[in-house]
Amino acid sequence: MMKKGLILTNAYAKLAAFSHPASRLQEELLALGVAADILRNDGFHAYIDEHGEIQTALCDYDFCVYLDKDKYISQALEKRGLRLFNHHQAIIDCDDKATTFLRLSAHNIPMPTTLFGLLCYTPDCAPKTAALDKIERTLGYPLIAKTCFGSLGKGVYKIDNRNKLTQIATQLQYTPHLFQEFIAASAGKDVRVIVIGGKVQAAMLRRSTTDFRSNIELGGVGEQIEIPQELKTLCEKVASILQLDYCGIDVLLDSENYRVCEVNSNAFFSGIEKVTGVNIAKRYAEHIYGEIYKK
Repeated sequence: MMKKGLILTNAYAKLAAFSHPASRLQEELLALGVAADILRNDGFHAYIDEHGEIQTALCDYDFCVYLDKDKYISQALEKRGLRLFNHHQAIIDCDDKATTFLRLSAHNIPMPTTLFGLLCYTPDCAPKTAALDKIERTLGYPLIAKTCFGSLGKGVYKIDNRNKLTQIATQLQYTPHLFQEFIAASAGKDVRVIVIGGKVQAAMLRRSTTDFRSNIELGGVGEQIEIPQELKTLCEKVASILQLDYCGIDVLLDSENYRVCEVNSNAFFSGIEKVTGVNIAKRYAEHIYGEIYKK
């Protein structure tokens, strides 16, 4: 019987960065003897019928590489017994940055000091002076504000003074967000680490000379680095806590120490493949194959 897999991508994605992981994984899975279909998540692939039962036409697949963040379809497919890479809960925990930090808390994971942004449900209100004072006293300037949902460096703001803080706090008050300590030693640079199957596979230092964010999509440049054991141990622990099959972890450099910045359950890998020469798609495909067909 032919081994069959599914790669489910976002319904609206247009950038090549979104299509690249799907096509590369399809290629590497086929090399292992697994035919993987690529589908957009726009076909209402799961629904609840009049009897309250989840229905889907995707049950004939052996697994699904879920390259989307639609939490409803992922949960529905998993409830129907389809093995997802990553699991539904792992995707949820990584998609919301505040939830990521809460999940990692109490596990001795170094992170920037974080305040959860206040949410407003009443039109025409403004952030209270006392709340802004608390942010200033706790974090100082500069500080970072982030929307809880977003990727590619979008929704991340560097705040240098009270006027900017007031502006951004007002701008984000209807959007889940957080405020974080600015790690000055890591301005414009961080380390992207790829973990597959609980093991670090590759890492690169990302630098930007034009932006406090180091994302390659925003003009940052990557360079291969040796991976210190301390960094390996940290990232493998993070992946274990979040129960991730695959992830990209962004780590800030705080003098000689590390601080976990973000965890991406669907991290792009074309950049780190080029920089390090590591075939991330092949290693991810091999992990999936081992999980599905060798147990």
